[in-house]
Formats: sequence, structure tokens, C-alpha cells
Amino acid sequence: MTSTADNGPHVSREEFDALFEAVRAWGHWTPADRGAWNRVTPAHVRRATALVRSGTTVPMALPWNTVPAPDNSKPALFYMSDLGDVEAPEPSCHKDFIAVDYHGKGVSHLDALSHIAYRGQLYDGRTAREVVDAAGAHFGAVSSLGPLVTRGVLLDLPAVLGTDWLEPGTAVHADDVLAAENALGVQIGEGDAVLLRSGHFRRRARLGPWNPDHASAGLHVDAVPLLAERGISLLGGDGDSDVRPSPVEGLHSPVHALAITAMGVPLLDNLDLEPLSTACATEGRYEFLFVVAPLNVPHGTGSPVNPVAVL
Repeated sequence: MTSTADNGPHVSREEFDALFEAVRAWGHWTPADRGAWNRVTPAHVRRATALVRSGTTVPMALPWNTVPAPDNSKPALFYMSDLGDVEAPEPSCHKDFIAVDYHGKGVSHLDALSHIAYRGQLYDGRTAREVVDAAGAHFGAVSSLGPLVTRGVLLDLPAVLGTDWLEPGTAVHADDVLAAENALGVQIGEGDAVLLRSGHFRRRARLGPWNPDHASAGLHVDAVPLLAERGISLLGGDGDSDVRPSPVEGLHSPVHALAITAMGVPLLDNLDLEPLSTACATEGRYEFLFVVAPLNVPHGTGSPVNPVAVL
């Protein structure tokens, strides 16, 4: 699709590199390959659990997507491997097989710190070719992260603007984040997991799939310094956080590079935030207990996940 939405202003590579240096948080934490998740202390967890009032539980993962589409060029696999006729007869046993190439647009997943390199370097200045090889990642693997339990904040931009969704290609700027905080009565704080809803999957349900690599609503790079200043631990959304087309010359995923590589902030991509939007509107608050537990995959660059909000 061709987007007519505003993804600008244009950012030069020189401007981007200056921004990268401004938000870079290398050498800040031990262990380094947990990055910004080191911000979340037991005190953060206790404060987050105190947000639970109604007990409403909202999962955010998309259904396991085995159907080819413009936004699912590598469909996940699912098949039955035992229909009760493989093993001894009693009790009968049913088994299935799943597999997925999850770094795309069709699967809800977490990006670990080994997922993105900029100018040949991963987060904390590690040389990508020295620590990522055919056996996987030897720094910044998803297995180093463990679970995250913290306060979640939903920036529900369509709710703020009174629209069903943001059109693909719409950039969300720092001023938009501040306006959303004010309108929703919530403020991003240290250690928070920040989720940006653009209404992506509401639009997909109504109008059909498209290729989000060509056009998707998301953050402009000028919003990242605000998030860095607030000290977030995780960034996610119903897209992949980047506005597309990219406003930065020569970079297809500049927010990925700033968040993961510069700041050490893992990303959550392709979340279904429609039920969470409804739940937050019903309860009149946009903060909640947030839990995500990636798979323990040694040397993995990420993991399929099903994050959960508890209000």
C-alpha cells in the first residue's frame, strides 16, 4: 500500500547518529545483557502488584498464525504428531508440533538485545560478528532476560484522538506522547513497560491485511529521548514501534536501533492491544500490572510471547 500519512520530519544520518549518542546507555548495568530490565527492582514489582484492583486479566498475543498473508510471509507451523494411535493404547495421547520464524509481522514476540546491531555493534558496544554466529547469540540472548514483572502503561492514541486507528505511516512524536499522558491521566516512570496502541489490528479486521514493512504507524525517532529520560524498561506496541516508511535516510528500523542497541531496551512487536484498550477504558485507567515471560532459549535473539496485563 502507499501511505499518505505524515511520517516526518525527515532525519539525516548525522542527526540520527547524534541522537544515538544522546540516548546511549552502555556500561550502565550488570549483567549487561539484561540491559534496561536491570532497572526493575523488587520495589518496582511490589508497586506494580499494588495496581491490581478488579483482577481483570488481559492477554496480548495474537493467535498462532499459520495463514499466509501480506503481513505473514513466513507462516507459523502447526500439525498433529499423535492422534492417539502412536503409543500404547491406554490412556490415548494427542500431541502436536509447532515451529515459527517469529521475527516478522505475524507473531507476537520479544526482541532481545542481540536482535539489532548498528554500525556492527550490539548494545553495550559488543561487536556483533564476535558474539553472534551460526550457533546463535553469545551476548544479549533472550535466555539472559528472564521474566519481567513491572508497571505497564498503555498509550492509546486512537482513544485520545477519538479515531478507530492511526493510518499506516502516521508518526507519533514526543508531543503526542505527552498529550496522551495528559489525556489518559497516566505518566511514564522509571522501569515501566510502555505499550503504544495505533489500532493496527482493528484496521486489519475491518479493511484486511497489508504489508506493515511498507506502511505502519509508530514512533518517530524524536519521541525516543523522552522515553530514555523517563527510564523505561520495555517498549512495545501493536506494530513494531517504528513508523514506516522510516523517516531516517538509510535506516529501515531506527527506533529498533535506538531502543535496543543504544538504550538496552527490549521491544515487543505485534501485540493485540484491542482487548487491553477496552479494559482500560472500562476501568478508567491506563496503568496496570504487566507480566511477560519469554521462552528460555539459550542463544536466542528473541521469543514468541503472550504478555499479560492485570488491572
